[in-house]
Formats: sequence, structure tokens, C-alpha cells
Amino acid sequence: MAHLEHQLAVVTGGANGIGLAIVERFVADGAAVAVLDRDAERGSAVQRRLGRRVHFVTCDVAIDSQVHDAVDEAVRVLGGVSVLVNNAGVNAYFDATQMSESDWNAVLDVDLKGAWLCSKYAIPVMVQNNGGSVINISSIHAFMTTRGMFPYAAAKAGLIGLTRNLALDYGTANVRVNAICPGWIHTHLVDEWLGLQTDPEAALANVLKAHPLGRIGTPQEVAGMAAFLASSDASFITGAAFLVDGGLSAKFGI
Repeated sequence: MAHLEHQLAVVTGGANGIGLAIVERFVADGAAVAVLDRDAERGSAVQRRLGRRVHFVTCDVAIDSQVHDAVDEAVRVLGGVSVLVNNAGVNAYFDATQMSESDWNAVLDVDLKGAWLCSKYAIPVMVQNNGGSVINISSIHAFMTTRGMFPYAAAKAGLIGLTRNLALDYGTANVRVNAICPGWIHTHLVDEWLGLQTDPEAALANVLKAHPLGRIGTPQEVAGMAAFLASSDASFITGAAFLVDGGLSAKFGI
């Protein structure tokens, strides 16, 4: 039997990067997946490539009505929701004294509010069906950060609090809520950061040197943790935050 056979998953931001890797792993392990993303072209391509067990829904997770309708569509098409992966997110590089209120809202609406909205509509479905698993993709920046990452780190730290509260509030309904905190993972977000550096090659060399494993991670390695947390193997795990960071946090004492 496949690892996630009979699981009905919703993955936000599932058209590229870590989200796409999670969708691919879930499908490979037997789940049916609704992919939510703002990028209709990429999302439709994912559906075509991965086949009948994937259904794409265009959705901006920052907009309540779109999330409501997207979860409704996922329930209708899949037959329910037993796993929710709140992966949609945007990077941010602002000076706290210079950024505008609209800049703040643009980041927090996706990185934090979006996880709440998706949980708001998916958790009642899980409760009605005797439980489920919510997986929030936070970041190592929730625990250790660097200059110039405001307010990304604040939003990702907020996801840890959201994870713990939901785990406490819905544990008796057999809804497990956990967070994954990736470190340096090779996605377009890392490429964006490197592009901002004066010497991208030297910057990457310094990043690799800081890791006990001597490399950065892959989206597939985060997807492996997500598959575990979505499965019955993690049936006694809730309210936890898992660092997937190649040992970087251990090196700096977290």
C-alpha cells in the first residue's frame, strides 16, 4: 500500500518550488491533491503533467472568498480534505522604518494570514471526517534570521504560534498541526537572494561553508518531511516544529 493512499490533500503554492515538490511526492505516495496557486499557467501545467489525481484551483490565499471557494472545490472534486499544506509564501527584504503599510500587508497576508484562512475552511472538513493533518511551511528564520529579512522572519515566527494554537484547539478532534522550518533550500527564492548580492558566487560559497553537511537542501528533502507528517507514521506528533536545515541551527545553538 502506498504511504499516503486514500489521503486527500490541499497544497497551497503548489505550482513551483517546495510546494511543487510536495505535490509530486504526495502523488507518488498515493494521495489525491488539489493544488492552489495564483499562477494559473504553471498550475494548469502541473495538473496536465501529473494526471488525474491532481486538480488545480486558481487561488490567492490572502483573499477570504477565494480560499473559501477553493476549499469547497477541493472537497467537491477530491471528496474531502484530510491533509492541508500551507506552503504559499513570498520573500521580503525591507527596512522596518522605510517599508509602507501596503508592503507589510502584502507579505503578512500571504505568509501568515493565508495559512489561517486555509485552516479556517479546511479544518472543519477534517473535523467532520474524524481528523486530519495540517502542515505549515515556516522557516529557519522563525528561530534565527539575518539582517534585511524583515518582515519575513516575523511572519514565519507567527506561523509557529499559529501551529501551536491550532494543535491545542483541535487535538481532541484528531486534527494534528505541525510546522516544517526549512533552512537553505535551492529554490527560486534562494536564487533571488543570490542575485541581490555583490558577489553571488562568494555569497553561495559562504552559505555552503556554514552548513555541517556542506551543501544546501533540495525541495524534495522538505517534501519527504511533509509526507511523513501527513502519514499515519506521525499519528502522535502535533504542535511541533521540525527544522530541515542541514544542521545549520545546531551549529548556531538552536
